[in-house]
Amino acid sequence: GGKKMAAITQSSCALTGNLGSKNSASDLLSSSNSGVCGLPLRALGRTRLGMRKRSLIITAKLRKVKKHEYPWPEDPDPNVKGGVLSHLSHFKPLKEKPKPVTLEFEKPLIDLQKKIVDVQRMANETGLDFSDQIISLENKYQQALKDLYTHLTPIQRVQIARHPNRPTFLDHVFNITERFVELHGDRAGYDDPAVVTGLGTINGRSYMFMGHQKGRNTKENIQRNFGMPTPHGYRKALRM
Repeated sequence: GGKKMAAITQSSCALTGNLGSKNSASDLLSSSNSGVCGLPLRALGRTRLGMRKRSLIITAKLRKVKKHEYPWPEDPDPNVKGGVLSHLSHFKPLKEKPKPVTLEFEKPLIDLQKKIVDVQRMANETGLDFSDQIISLENKYQQALKDLYTHLTPIQRVQIARHPNRPTFLDHVFNITERFVELHGDRAGYDDPAVVTGLGTINGRSYMFMGHQKGRNTKENIQRNFGMPTPHGYRKALRM
């Protein structure tokens, strides 16, 4: 019959030859002097025909990261309020202070504050006595402050309650307690981050604290669901 072309390939290596109807690829390899993939056939030993040994080298770089100290630090600071128990809470002081936010009805007070600062700076630069003007402006500021916050409208009260820089529940708890341990879970498989519960001590006496916790920035607000609890949070509060 007609002759056929046989090819044995491995990766980028190939061996071709003319085969008769009664010949096989093994016969072609055994009679070939060129070898497979640049290696003599006698050097293949017991390896499979058409295969060659390969070595794989893997290199990796180690990245230095901050040592994980949760839940207990190796060397706790004795001056930290709450001691090592404060490390059990993920609520940490912000690295950067939030930017001041001025409400619309508070702008007259800000203007008076700026006038007081300007007069004080002028007195320091010129050496002149502006004490009467400063005292007058300070008295005017205190009176305006008293009048403003004693006659708030309902919408102004809502704006103060929703102030972005208003202290949160955990801010108050960590400031009034000596030790506070946050407790988690509703024992139904969920822990609502918008409702915070825990045990704290005041003057050596233990108290149970519960409250709604909102975030202090966008990341915390998403984590805390903007302070909006779910039924899991109410179950957690009932469990405590």
